[in-house]
Amino acid sequence: MDVGTIVGILLGFSGIFMSMILEGSKPTAILLPAPMMLVILGTLGAAMAGGLLKDTTGSVKWIKTALLAKPIRPDGLVDELVKLADRARREGLLALEDAANEVDDDFLRKGLQLAIDGTDPEELREILDAEIVAKRTEYKQGAKLFLDMGGYSPTLGIIGTVVSLIHVLANLSSPESLGKLIASAFVATLWGVMLANIVWLPLSNKIGRLGELAVQQMELVIEGVLSIQAGVNPRLIRQKLQSLLPADPKAEKAKQEKAA
Repeated sequence: MDVGTIVGILLGFSGIFMSMILEGSKPTAILLPAPMMLVILGTLGAAMAGGLLKDTTGSVKWIKTALLAKPIRPDGLVDELVKLADRARREGLLALEDAANEVDDDFLRKGLQLAIDGTDPEELREILDAEIVAKRTEYKQGAKLFLDMGGYSPTLGIIGTVVSLIHVLANLSSPESLGKLIASAFVATLWGVMLANIVWLPLSNKIGRLGELAVQQMELVIEGVLSIQAGVNPRLIRQKLQSLLPADPKAEKAKQEKAA
């Protein structure tokens, strides 16, 4: 599990609360139910109004994905593809049928099955490329939902402040309570901006990044499966796939090979 998003959100809130404490204020001063409810429910309502119902109801799935997603290890995928290529070269492509059923990656399993069934390479690429387009669209929609919420949230906070200021103006006859009422009025703006920049926009960026990594892995699978189908030497397949890896996995893989 990649805990970067969870740690980042907690760090953001911690910075805000710690700064309040250092300034002599109390974090509980901003934990007011009314402005928090207005901003959160208002943001969800605006997001729901701006898209399809299934997009908003699927937000829980995307939050879980962003917070609990497992780190993708493309170098591990390269090793798996090279092993499959070595077996196919020694025993033939049909020998991979049993191995394909044991593969955890659904996309890789489908690609291997298409290759084993004798699908034309161009047609195989078209089928798998279509799945990549669908995957990219899926993640793009998930990221857009939270991007929209990041735009709505500060505006809803301002609306909450205006609503509270109306209440302040209605109580001008009680000057002793004006300070507290005015301070409370700006809590909604704080929550709107805070949630946008610590929760909604970071979640959008995380989902977008996960989508990029998922697509990169799928593209790696396509090149590997097509190379296996063409009977390319496993060593050449490794070199080809490693050339497609980002810089960090390449460096890590080189260190491992050097140590071995």
